[in-house]
Amino acid sequence: MKVKFARPAVLDLEAIADWIARDNPMHAFSFVEELRKACLDIGRRPRAYPFVEHRRGDGIRRRIHGNYLIFYRVATGAVEILHVLHGARDYAQIIFANGGPE
Repeated sequence: MKVKFARPAVLDLEAIADWIARDNPMHAFSFVEELRKACLDIGRRPRAYPFVEHRRGDGIRRRIHGNYLIFYRVATGAVEILHVLHGARDYAQIIFANGGPE
């Protein structure tokens, strides 16, 4: 299945790269590339990962990749990557702040 990155997910990946680059510029690129590949891999088995707890009705699923959480939804013919966030962040506040997914 095709994988699309929503604008917030693209911005998340850029922010992750910037954060890592402060200490290790070489690792920043390779790690964000690893995260992107994990996102793209979801397209092979989009329903393999669980729904976000208590938010099943929104259709948002979550894949864990190391310390990062990849939030996505399965749409007709495509997977939409919504956010890529560090697990220590308050993802509910970021994703569901206005009562629903962005």
